[in-house]
Amino acid sequence: MDLATLQQNERPGTTPFSKMYVTQRGSMNIQMKAIAAAVLAVGFISAHASAADATPPAKKHAKHAAAAKPAAVTADQLQDLKRDMENQINSLKNELNDRDARLKQAQEAATAAQAAAARAEAAAGSQQQAVTDNAAAVSTLQTTVTDLKANQAMVVGTIQDDQAKVKKAIESPDVLHYKGVTLTPGGYFAGETIYRTHATGADEPTPFNAIPYEHADAYHLSEFYAGARHSRMSLLVQGKTDLGTLRGYVEADFLGTGTTSNANQSNSYVLRQRVVWGQLETPTHWAITTGQLWSLATETKKGLSNITSDIATPQVIDPNYVPGFAWTRQWGLRVTKTFPKAAFGVAVENPEFLYSATLAGDTPYAVLGSAGANGGNYNAAISGCSNASYTAYSESKGSVAAGTKFLNICSNLANITFNQAPDLIAKAAFDPGYGHYEVFGIARFAHETIFPNVTNNAFLYGGVTDTNGIKVAKISSAGAYNNAVVLGGVGASARIQTLFHKLELGAKGLYGEGVGRYGNSTLSDLTDKPNGEFAALRNTSVLTTADWTINPRLVAYFNWGGDFVGRAGYSSNTITGVKNFTAATTDANGLPVPGTITFATGLAGVGYGSKYSSNAGCKTDGNPAYTGVGFYPAGSCGAATQYVQEFTGGYWYDLYRGPAGRIRQGIQYGYAVRDGISDKAGVTGKGVENMFWTSFRYFLP
Repeated sequence: MDLATLQQNERPGTTPFSKMYVTQRGSMNIQMKAIAAAVLAVGFISAHASAADATPPAKKHAKHAAAAKPAAVTADQLQDLKRDMENQINSLKNELNDRDARLKQAQEAATAAQAAAARAEAAAGSQQQAVTDNAAAVSTLQTTVTDLKANQAMVVGTIQDDQAKVKKAIESPDVLHYKGVTLTPGGYFAGETIYRTHATGADEPTPFNAIPYEHADAYHLSEFYAGARHSRMSLLVQGKTDLGTLRGYVEADFLGTGTTSNANQSNSYVLRQRVVWGQLETPTHWAITTGQLWSLATETKKGLSNITSDIATPQVIDPNYVPGFAWTRQWGLRVTKTFPKAAFGVAVENPEFLYSATLAGDTPYAVLGSAGANGGNYNAAISGCSNASYTAYSESKGSVAAGTKFLNICSNLANITFNQAPDLIAKAAFDPGYGHYEVFGIARFAHETIFPNVTNNAFLYGGVTDTNGIKVAKISSAGAYNNAVVLGGVGASARIQTLFHKLELGAKGLYGEGVGRYGNSTLSDLTDKPNGEFAALRNTSVLTTADWTINPRLVAYFNWGGDFVGRAGYSSNTITGVKNFTAATTDANGLPVPGTITFATGLAGVGYGSKYSSNAGCKTDGNPAYTGVGFYPAGSCGAATQYVQEFTGGYWYDLYRGPAGRIRQGIQYGYAVRDGISDKAGVTGKGVENMFWTSFRYFLP
């Protein structure tokens, strides 16, 4: 058994086998050395004895003859014994060498075992640390696995969402893609009706400034119309460039009217341009926009966006909205800068002036516009013309002769004014987080040419000076001059949400001179003074709104608004008739006697809402002048409009709202009043309208 085996069989509390093995081996070495020494001694003694005993013979004792003597050990025997002993010694030496070798191996094995044990102990420590590290790693791995599972779930969800988006983009895209730009079609298809208690002949849009006064022929009749002309179509085009975002937008409906449009059979009405514009918006939110736009004066829902869906139009069916709503849609060039909670902009916009004047009396002739020129792009149409007869007096060789002439009087239907400069508008909008607020200003510029020697009296009676010194001059353009005026106004609006964002309240207003065109009722901007020069009219527009979102499908709205215009009335001398007229004769001697004329004079109203203009016909039904059979409602009330007000309310209900678009149904009621400016007798005109609209619309998704 080797040392390693002994060490493996050692038990605690006993003498180690390996120690016993070493002790026993030392003892065996001593014994073997003693035996070898004894054998050598015996061999030496035996050899010496043999050599000494060879001469003397052995003694013989008679007494002891019976006893046997031991046999002598021979040299061969000793030699054999020696060899045996040597063999044994050699064998023991070999065995001892072998045992030494094994002991050395055992010692080496023990040393290796101790080293292995140390290594094992170190390995055990390392293994324990590894186990600890592994436990931490396992914990981290478990956390990582948990995170991976969560991430995998998120990735799966994202992939599913992306797949859903891709599927939606393929099957029902929000936008269309074409050569690097996106196309977003929009609009709706509408079927709508309107009923009014007093006729206007206006179809669905209400002509607020033409609501008939109560004694007009049309006031005695109601009207009903229905159609699809308010259907709308739009297209938004957007593209990204290094400069920023490019946008183009076009929107149209069928509320245009051609010269032959009618509802007799095919209801052939024409497509109308609402807005058409292009825009560049930089990454820093500077934007330049040009084309036909909603005016910068029009209120927006947030910032200064000019997209139709961002315009804060009243939620009514009537395409002419509500009195008091300040707006136009016209050409403009605007520059805006948008910040997170504010926006600022300036614009130049296409001008046009609304002019209305009573020009009775000796008022000079003035030119400020005309119908569009034939061959040009503006409408050359005029309203129906009428003939007025008058007595014309002429002078010939010192005598006065009278005759009857006819004046063809026509009104400009298109109202094309000769504009001096574009309208200028500046605006600031604020969105602090609790509402939307705006302030703006408008500057306008108008001019005219005045012909002081072309007066009403001279035109009607021109040619002589009567015996009272009244000048009846011939028509002359001498002394003509230009006159220019600057007009403008300021406006503001506020819109807040309350009741958990379910009720939105709004108020807006515009005040100034010559800004009637921006009011919803299109009251006049300008009139004339007795000398023919412009007189600016003072305009005011006010609107309040309340929009109540009852639930996601149902919205109710209530609006009150009004457009007001101030009086700008004057008076002027006029010929009210001829007191005396004598034609040229001859005396008893046959000599010529010049004729004479004496005119009756008085004061006539000039301007807008003059007290000298009589409104006597506003309280009677009167007999209209004969103009034909039917289709020509008439009245004798010519009172200038002082204000138009309307209270209106209604609702919109979404029957369906989803991926296929939206189906919306609505009803609106409106109560409108038009009141005129009174004359010096306190008489004025008044018209009241009760109106009911219905609408059924399908919106594109």
